[in-house]
This record gives sequence, C-alpha cells and structure tokens, in this order.
Amino acid sequence: MFTLGIDPGLTRCGYGLVRSTPNKRNSWNVLKAGIVTSDRTDAVPLRLKDIYRELDQIVRETRPDALAVEKVFFKVNVKTAMAVGQASGVALLVAAQNNVPVYQYGATEVKQAIVGYGQATKVQMQSMVAKLVGLDSIPGPPDVADAIGLAITHLIMVPYLKSVNKALEALN
Repeated sequence: MFTLGIDPGLTRCGYGLVRSTPNKRNSWNVLKAGIVTSDRTDAVPLRLKDIYRELDQIVRETRPDALAVEKVFFKVNVKTAMAVGQASGVALLVAAQNNVPVYQYGATEVKQAIVGYGQATKVQMQSMVAKLVGLDSIPGPPDVADAIGLAITHLIMVPYLKSVNKALEALN
C-alpha cells in the first residue's frame, strides 16, 4: 500500500510517499519526499495555484492508495491557521480530483502513533521517523518528516480501520 502524507503549509507544504510491505509488520519505505514551496511575495491565490499544480503532479505521478493530511489546529495564531487551512483545502481538492481517499490525523495522533507519546517534541518525532523508515539522518526540513510521519500513521491505522468497517458491516 502506498500512502502520501501531506503536512500542509502555504510557504512550505511537506509530502512523503511511504510504502508498507505486505505481511511485514512495521516495514515502511520512503519512495519520494520533499516540500512544495510558494513565493511569499506572491498573492495568496497564486501561491495556492502553485501548491495545487505541484501536489497534483505528485499525485498523478505516484498514484497513492490514500492521502494522509494533517488536521488544521491552532491555539493562538489565527493567521497561520488560515494559511494552513487553505493549503490543506488544496490537498483535499487534489485528492478528490484524482479519486484518492483522504484520511486526516491531528498532530497529537501522529505523535502518539510514531513516538508513543502525544506530546513528543519535534526532534523526537523526526528521530523516530528516521528510525522507522531506516534513514541514516533525519529528513528535513521538519515538514518532510511530519509528512512521512502522517503517512506512517495512516499505514498503522489501516488494519484498525478495516476491522471497524468489518464490524459495521456485520451490524447491517
């Protein structure tokens, strides 16, 4: 199974395509990862258009089975939350236009799945992501590690989601 993790952002949008190896528990390989950037001096619509074009190209090239996108959450900075929300909307649109199912996970859920602790630090997350995918160094910038972590979180969740769906079908 191929999952494309997206860590949305207006300036830097991280992505990571991760493959799980069937019948091998906790075996993940990063096939492609990086960031999509937009020019801070451009108007927001143009920046979103740039993000759309690049994400659409990545999805068309890689044909993921699922997209795992970080849920938008903010505590204080509404301006940042709006920008992240706009970039997130672009990722959701790309998925819909390419018929790729979308799953959204909050930062705490990702930290819990990857590190085992929902309040893990960025460094702990990046280190564990590198270990889980067998990288010698931490993938950077942090948006890339976060995107890979999102993809792994979804791959961890797939068996659970399948069992829930099976249980729901049995009820009907």
